[in-house]
Amino acid sequence: MNNHVTPSFVDVIPKPVLLIITIAFGILTAYSVSQFGLIGIFSEGLQNAATLQIFVDLILCALFIIVWLRHDTKQTGRSFIFWTVVTLAIGAFGPLLYLLTRKSPATVR
Repeated sequence: MNNHVTPSFVDVIPKPVLLIITIAFGILTAYSVSQFGLIGIFSEGLQNAATLQIFVDLILCALFIIVWLRHDTKQTGRSFIFWTVVTLAIGAFGPLLYLLTRKSPATVR
């Protein structure tokens, strides 16, 4: 049986950088929700072809991230279903929290 684990590109992202990104995104999200409300953010994304394109693009990116999560959770022994639900429920915060709490597959085994 081959126990060789190939390092992922995310193994080189420093945790402090991820934390800064998560905090900055949290501030932007709080500001957006205060300005438009939670439902208002989504309705703004459907206002015209330009915002709809961005909205659909973000959905596609989330799907690609979920595909990556499937592969990574297998390598790290984490729950794919849990992190998929978190990603679908809170958007980019899901993968950011996943990465903040992720250990390298080499340290997991």
